[in-house]
Amino acid sequence: MSATILDGKALAQTMQAELAAEVEALVGAGGPRPGLAAVLVGENSASKLYVGNKRRACERVGIASWLHELPGRTTTEELLALVGELNRAEEVHGILVQLPLPRQIDESAIVDAVAPLKDVDGFGPTSLGLLTAGRPRFVACTPAGVLEVLRRHQIATAGKHVVIVGRSNIVGKPLALLLSQKGIDATVTVCHSRTRDVGALTRQADVVVMAIGQAEYLKADMVKPGAVVIDVGTNRTADNKWVGDVDFARVREVAGAITPVPGGIGPMTITMLLHNTLQAARKK
Repeated sequence: MSATILDGKALAQTMQAELAAEVEALVGAGGPRPGLAAVLVGENSASKLYVGNKRRACERVGIASWLHELPGRTTTEELLALVGELNRAEEVHGILVQLPLPRQIDESAIVDAVAPLKDVDGFGPTSLGLLTAGRPRFVACTPAGVLEVLRRHQIATAGKHVVIVGRSNIVGKPLALLLSQKGIDATVTVCHSRTRDVGALTRQADVVVMAIGQAEYLKADMVKPGAVVIDVGTNRTADNKWVGDVDFARVREVAGAITPVPGGIGPMTITMLLHNTLQAARKK
């Protein structure tokens, strides 16, 4: 029997309708209209697509948005100056600096420069520190989206073994911290490039989360029958198609539930960015 498809696109539409109602309730009560400023440096086509999708989502839920486009030759100092302006802008509640940045820019310096109360991406040291301390403020959007998919589909996490393949600061690390929180209570294993036998660990997992950016890495024989498989990867194939980190066609015959690519975690990442921006406006 094929796995249940965890439809992130449909869930995102439901949640965005909820967010739209919350935004209008906030504004109607005399609060500020949430505002998100996006910064795009250079001509990366994928980044342009992502930012465009995020701005259209803002429009759907009633969040104001602004796009600041900078040339690829922009320096760290120039970008820091813009981030400083956005930090001071009263109408801006959230700042999104689209990653990756051109090589000459100190990415860590830019991430650190975003004001903690406007760090709706959840990448900054204050956001990660609060998550580590068990007092999350803004959770990184992809990990938050993964958790929401599990919650809304009533997939239990307490006492379950979750194996995350990938340890990036954007997905793997914050997701491990999030799933370990009291009240979520998963037992988490993180695999990475130095892990000796990834398959031996994923075969033990109740939930597998793939986030390494390697097309169709997870094969059917690496999955325990009935396990939940969450695919965060997005990889473009030679014939210009998008696939995940999971061999979807074969793994779906073993797993109990699985997210597709596209239409799985991607729409949820955008939705959680909107959620964080609304929360930032409320805190303001």
